[in-house]
Amino acid sequence: MPRILIVDDEPTILNLLNKILIGQGYDATPASNGEKALQLLQTEKFDLMISDINMTPINGMELLRKAAQSWPDMGVIMLTAYGTVATAVEAMKEGAFDYITKPFKLDELVLTVQRALEYHNAITENKDLKARLEHKEHLGGIVAESPGMRKVCEMIERVAPTSTTVLIYGESGTGKELVARALHHYSPRKDATFMAINCAALPAQLMESELFGHVKGSFTGAGSTKIGLFETAHGGTLFLDEISSMPLEIQSKLLRVLQDKKIRKVGGSDHTEVDIRIIAASNEKLETLIEQGKFREDLYYRLSVISIDIPPLRNRPEDILPLVDHILRQELGPGAELPQIDHDAQSVLDNYNWPGNVRELENAIQHAMTFSQGNITKDALPAKIVNTVEEGIRSGVITSRHEQFKAKSLKAFLHDKEKEFLQRTIESMNGDKEKAASELGISLATLYRKLPADLKK
Repeated sequence: MPRILIVDDEPTILNLLNKILIGQGYDATPASNGEKALQLLQTEKFDLMISDINMTPINGMELLRKAAQSWPDMGVIMLTAYGTVATAVEAMKEGAFDYITKPFKLDELVLTVQRALEYHNAITENKDLKARLEHKEHLGGIVAESPGMRKVCEMIERVAPTSTTVLIYGESGTGKELVARALHHYSPRKDATFMAINCAALPAQLMESELFGHVKGSFTGAGSTKIGLFETAHGGTLFLDEISSMPLEIQSKLLRVLQDKKIRKVGGSDHTEVDIRIIAASNEKLETLIEQGKFREDLYYRLSVISIDIPPLRNRPEDILPLVDHILRQELGPGAELPQIDHDAQSVLDNYNWPGNVRELENAIQHAMTFSQGNITKDALPAKIVNTVEEGIRSGVITSRHEQFKAKSLKAFLHDKEKEFLQRTIESMNGDKEKAASELGISLATLYRKLPADLKK
């Protein structure tokens, strides 16, 4: 529902406008003078402001200029007496959408309000679309608007040219294989083979054969000699996804290969030299598995020469809309016109926690494209996601974008946003505050001064 701020120091006009706009289905807020209007604009967001020109102590022109500093995209309609039309025209030069002369006709007022709101929506949607079109798509199709993902891209740029073993951490669905492919693509091995294997998807007896190959007759069903992934990827890159699921007996053989650069097929006696770069990934911290006796410590140190941590999507909301744009481009093709995403749908996408990360976002957008009629609306998104967000807002667990602007001073709002930004940056640096300070371009002492007590530990 569009929100409209009405400003007039004549109580009769103010009440009349308030009743008319509420009757038209708008969320109207009256203010009896310019000072009260400015106070409201400090804490609340409006789609449109209707203001009289002749007011004291702050007149409509001054209110227009000050409002534009905080809300440059807000539509403004000026009310003026017939004798001051020239002033109203001047207001339009200052950015007002239109003016209405007093006494006004009801249909004229309603039509002008409709046109102003349509213009405001068009400006907002065009800015959103422009931001989506101008988003930074970094290495290998990785979308990186957030500090955490920009750090990942910086790591790729530094590490890719080397042959160093890399260990990638990240929750399921964050894009670990995408990062691994980028490391391969920007390496000297880019023209050689990139092979990927999901260690969680294979039983131990098959995993050894898949990795190292086997000779004919080495086990039941081995009717011919098979070349393993290590040989197939010779000169290239082998990506071992979910390496935390690798059985201990295979871990010991992998460690031997990393040390000797040679493999031996299952059932064979000959060794074959291999030139290969290993990139491993896990959604669990291997240090914890080492303590539990489920992962070899010596293999861990071989694999984790360089570690890259991919932050979950809930910690990088700046990437959500650019990722939606990227997904749409992949689905529709580079030359296709992208559908717009209405405000309610954007609010759902922004407020959802995304436990399934980018993979869940991809599924949600594919679902929306299937059920949308042109532009993407809230109703086209999966019901589970919409219901989760709406229930979270009702229960107070989630603060909607609209509510973030209410009942809060500008100072408090900026303080909360700074705290949120600092927390995300520290999380993206795995809790290393010194690295976080460097990323933010401030001293460690300044960072500690800005941190609330619960983040200083």
